[in-house]
Amino acid sequence: MNTVSVAIDIVEHMFEYEGMTGSERVQALQARITQMQRRTLDERALPTLPPLAELLPGGAMRAGSAYSVIESHALVMAMLAGPSEAGSWCGVVGVPDFGVEAAAGFGIDLQRLVLVPNPGDQWLTVTAALVDVLPVVVTQPRGRVNEADAARLAARLRQRGATLIAVGPWPQSEARLSVETGSWSGIGAGFGRLRQRSVTVTVASGADTGRRRRGRLWLPGGNAGLEAAPRLVAVDRPEGALPWDASGSTDEPLLRTVV
Repeated sequence: MNTVSVAIDIVEHMFEYEGMTGSERVQALQARITQMQRRTLDERALPTLPPLAELLPGGAMRAGSAYSVIESHALVMAMLAGPSEAGSWCGVVGVPDFGVEAAAGFGIDLQRLVLVPNPGDQWLTVTAALVDVLPVVVTQPRGRVNEADAARLAARLRQRGATLIAVGPWPQSEARLSVETGSWSGIGAGFGRLRQRSVTVTVASGADTGRRRRGRLWLPGGNAGLEAAPRLVAVDRPEGALPWDASGSTDEPLLRTVV
């Protein structure tokens, strides 16, 4: 819903406010605008894994927005999992080491996944072309992205209602996600194998880089790989339980992966 349609809707309902005082009319109009804006945000929301939704601005990934993920392919896959499981086509540009087996483990539908691993210097052109036809596109820039290119692609995202996930820094991003700390589990007393990793994910809002939200995830969980797609869910901390590691904070929610 754009600004013009909002204005038309308000004008069409102006006569509903006859008989009200000036202040009552202003309050009624403000309430209607708020309701319409909330509906617009809901329409732009993409299916997002719940623990990630709790950390992202607005409570979900949004169509028409760009996000940046710093040095974590697993986190990129977790972001793709929600839209992909809901039936959306996804594209990945310029990530030659994107693991399809790991992607399948996160629940990404490989039959609806377009991979362009080596676009070379044409990565931005290829990214823009996929934005025209796919709802969610991952891209890994080759070098620094200038503001002008980011602004042109942002306009394209808004026009097409697509979502961009950049692997690395991206100007004008809605949020920047990074993995601060992590520890693997699964190794016993001299035997076993690495099965899952607990990490602290930090999300910095693009509008206010001083505001950060943190949460703990199993990334990947014990069922990652070719087994059933993992689901990330919040769990209650048992009374008297210790942090997962000596540096952890008990103030943050615990999250785990279940099938």
